[in-house]
Amino acid sequence: MMKSTNEVVWQTSTVSRQQREQRYAQRGRVLWLTGLPAAGKTTLAFALEQELFRQGRMCYVLDGDNIRHGLNADLGFSQQDRRENLRRIGEVCKLFLDAGHIVIAAFVSPYAQDRDRVRELFAAEDFAEIHVACPLEVCELRDPKGMYARARAGEIAHFTGVDAPYEQPQSPELVINTEILSVQEAVMLMVETLELGAAPEEATLL
Repeated sequence: MMKSTNEVVWQTSTVSRQQREQRYAQRGRVLWLTGLPAAGKTTLAFALEQELFRQGRMCYVLDGDNIRHGLNADLGFSQQDRRENLRRIGEVCKLFLDAGHIVIAAFVSPYAQDRDRVRELFAAEDFAEIHVACPLEVCELRDPKGMYARARAGEIAHFTGVDAPYEQPQSPELVINTEILSVQEAVMLMVETLELGAAPEEATLL
């Protein structure tokens, strides 16, 4: 039997987010990497995590494939399931943020409305949308999992870029063009532009 919402009460920790951030000497942040399949989101997310970890930052990557192995294993790739997938991830990001972490979320997240719903969960200074941009033809040439080829052959339905749309961000905090930039250049651009290496009291977003 499902409990009523009156029985579900948010329990506030006696350790605040601000105390955690002071301990870690950083300000928590949600970095949302969006882009076509094979644009380079996962590669950049883990490279950024490695750099931030090297700097002593508390950070963690939430990757689309990894999440679908467990938390969202029950979801498919219909528009409705994609929306629920991102809703759940947004809530997980909130928990990481409350823990004072920098969370790097790497998801195709093709629909602008769904990304906007995630953004609305956070204060403006806590969230940065990063468009990992790459031409479709370049993504298809990379195709590390052979997904584009399978989608073109009709083996995969609702594949973004083939028979499902990708709505590009209109006002992201940062655009990373992976056709032009190397992984290291992209990581340094994210760190410098978003000031992820600054102390909490000094860090600001675009």
